[in-house]
Amino acid sequence: MGEAGAGAGAIAGERRQLINVAYRLLGSLAEAEDAVQEAYARWYALPRGRRDEVRSPGAWLTTVTGRICLDVLGSARARRERYVGAWLPEPVPDRAEWGFAREEGATDPAHQVVLDESVTMAFLVVLESMTPAERVAFVLHDVFRYPFTEIADVLGRTPAACKQLAASARRRARGSQAPAAGVGQAEAVRRVKEAWESKDIAALVDPAAVMTADGGGLVGTVLRPVEGGARIARYMVAVADKAPGLELLERSVNGVPGLVARRDGTVMTVASFELADDGRVTRIWVVRNPEKLRPWLRAG
Repeated sequence: MGEAGAGAGAIAGERRQLINVAYRLLGSLAEAEDAVQEAYARWYALPRGRRDEVRSPGAWLTTVTGRICLDVLGSARARRERYVGAWLPEPVPDRAEWGFAREEGATDPAHQVVLDESVTMAFLVVLESMTPAERVAFVLHDVFRYPFTEIADVLGRTPAACKQLAASARRRARGSQAPAAGVGQAEAVRRVKEAWESKDIAALVDPAAVMTADGGGLVGTVLRPVEGGARIARYMVAVADKAPGLELLERSVNGVPGLVARRDGTVMTVASFELADDGRVTRIWVVRNPEKLRPWLRAG
């Protein structure tokens, strides 16, 4: 974090950390970028003397970004009630897989998100089940290791109350299954790809699996989760039949092996998976809303 009298370069250098915080809090790159931009606008709106008094501009920006995200989360539930179909977090590509140099697109929020276990689709979906205050307390403390004294400034509560919020959120997160890592996940995704192409999917999907798709009302997809391995397999085969020329690519999705469906060079669908210990798929998250695929359109 920056110190008193930090220059413009040091202040701008906080942007990467702020984007990472905001994306985990909101599950949306676009909303994360807006929140960070608003935080910077408030910083530069301060009188110069007031800015010089701030001991840690980084901490100030984090606090303000956290408060903005808290407000966004408070209004998001009402917006998502009007959302057409299921709402899923925005998937993030690993731009290195698309041949981009690290220096290119340096201001692109997708380029700045650190891809680790705290941004997997499984983890972000669990975060969606938390109250806004729980989510802020949990993400800031358990993911970014901010002390509860600083989180109290974001939430406007006592440190003890913030500690209780984080503990409550932790109990919700405890029930989520961590994604299989490394070769196991990649091999399972490869098998799904090959089975999808050969239309022989059922054996790879757990009987109790659930598939959730997000089209946002902008593209055709199922509006409610599809439950059961057999129904999921039939749906995926039907999609294959209706989409000739669709190219399936194995790509990192939020840091974990996933699948990308592309037609005529344009990314149409991004899919994430959660696996059981036996390697069978238990959850599938399919994002088709083109507004959530903008980073993938640039990458693809």
